Amino acid sequence: MCGIVGYVGNGNVTDLLIKSLYRLEYRGYDSAGIAIISDDNLKLIKSYGRILNLEQKMPSRLTATVGIGHTRWATHGKPSELNAHPHQDCTGNIAVVHNGIIENYKKLKAMLEKRGHNIISETDTEVISHLIEEFYTNDMGRAIRETIKLLEGSYAIAVVCKDYPDKIFAVRKESPLVIGVGNGQFYLSSDVTGFIDQTRNAIFLKDGDIAVLSPEGISLTDSDGTPVFREITHVDWDLKATDKFGYEHYMLKEIHEQPRTLKDAYSGRINELAGEALLTELSIDEDRAKSFKGIFIVACGTSYHAGMMGKCVLEEFIDLPVSIDISSEFRYKNIHIDQDTLIIALSQSGETADTIAAVKEASKKGAHVIAITNVAGSTITRESTDTIYMMSGPEIGVAATKTFTSQVLILYLLAIFLGKRRGTLSVEKAINLIRAIKETPQKAQQVLELEKQILEVAKYCSGSKALFLIGRHLNYPVALEGALKIKEVSYILSDGYAAGELKHGPLALIMANVPVLAIATDCRTYEKTVSNILEVKARDAPVIAIASENNTTIDQFTDVVIRIPDASEYISPIMSSIVLQLFAYYIALYRGCPIDKPRNLAKSVTVE
Repeated sequence: MCGIVGYVGNGNVTDLLIKSLYRLEYRGYDSAGIAIISDDNLKLIKSYGRILNLEQKMPSRLTATVGIGHTRWATHGKPSELNAHPHQDCTGNIAVVHNGIIENYKKLKAMLEKRGHNIISETDTEVISHLIEEFYTNDMGRAIRETIKLLEGSYAIAVVCKDYPDKIFAVRKESPLVIGVGNGQFYLSSDVTGFIDQTRNAIFLKDGDIAVLSPEGISLTDSDGTPVFREITHVDWDLKATDKFGYEHYMLKEIHEQPRTLKDAYSGRINELAGEALLTELSIDEDRAKSFKGIFIVACGTSYHAGMMGKCVLEEFIDLPVSIDISSEFRYKNIHIDQDTLIIALSQSGETADTIAAVKEASKKGAHVIAITNVAGSTITRESTDTIYMMSGPEIGVAATKTFTSQVLILYLLAIFLGKRRGTLSVEKAINLIRAIKETPQKAQQVLELEKQILEVAKYCSGSKALFLIGRHLNYPVALEGALKIKEVSYILSDGYAAGELKHGPLALIMANVPVLAIATDCRTYEKTVSNILEVKARDAPVIAIASENNTTIDQFTDVVIRIPDASEYISPIMSSIVLQLFAYYIALYRGCPIDKPRNLAKSVTVE
């Protein structure tokens, strides 16, 4: 996780670094720091806690020619000012910031200490600065090349040195690092959000790339020192999308963006009359679609829940079993993967380490990999055969909202695309789903208009010690996702269950002070879900139901009903998920939780 920033140019270095760190705070906020070269000296300023603490420690009238910064999500060593980046070498002339995990740092630390180095922090990062010192003989490029030969694990590293007052050195392996290209000024960041207010022209570094940034330009080499070329990508994200626009939190803003992001997910990708999903970014024709004998979805967290929904619809539309795995577990399974295997990899950031590792493993075995992501140029796009972009714009809130619903919609489009090419999906059924998809923006807006009612229900539940969510079929992963959102932002113990599983254990926990949220919209499993609601009511638990607008009978079984617009059974789970996003948000608000920065969590999980 963590966020790296850097700047060289003629601007106000310290102000630009602080501003960039604020934009990356969603990647980590345990501690922060900057290293700058000012008056021919290397100066470090670090603080424990949020970036505001760092900003308050900044000396006035501090001028600099170059600088790097870091906001931390702790992996090795507790959050503290001592463990905050940047880390220096023994001479105090070199400073390093790092994102990733150095797996052999204990071995390297022992070796360095034997050679007389004084390592003072608990982090794995500090060994990097001392290794560079060990190899440095007035040639920083060589020192970095020799250093990375000894590093095992993942890393994005930025280095400044007193001897190079106008340069930043950077290198990456399996952790994201992007260069922003301006006019006589250059930026470094873990993702484009860090400099999107300054430039939208970006160079996405590849594994092994070593970059040198200076006011004169950018030099790129591989790990052997051979020059390499990387194209400049223009990032289409709107700068305004990274602002709150009057919303108290990014999470609430991004929930309210869903009528637009849902439309952007399918715009230009459907032909209603023909019942076609126009996924022109895919290199799959009819013969290739029919050749697939196995399909695997790999994802983590919220993306995993979207994948569960995709699995249901894919199996129904393409007449082929679909497996879904948590990315971190996928590599440990003894499964047959070859050129007739399709892998669908879901990652909002495109940098999720576990998912990338699963993709690499599958690619080695010849599988066709489709990445569904939100970030152009991200690592997963380079490791996959094809990429489908969500078009959601930047998502700043740690708790994913708009990207979850966009992922689901794109998986539906993919199911139509493959079903039509495999000859397993009728034109009529495809047209019906496309028509339902086109209705999602309007229906999402109608759900948002229920905000006051959802707020009141959340207030009622905000004092609960536990919450349970139940659903069946497509509503089961929605229950899981709703429970995850509640856990993430409100810290209430919440669990989602397949409603039919209540009698196999969870009923033991159902009692009068444990609210149960039941997703009971009109669908093929409605009657079964009602029977499960009755089981809950028999144990005196309060039941809050999410039901379809035209359902006039469910009130007799429940305590509260939140009615969402009538919709296709494929689309109503998307509407229910928006209800649960608002529900989780307002519970957290009433409990006084830091909604955009939940404890121990960060947005982009780039470590395993």
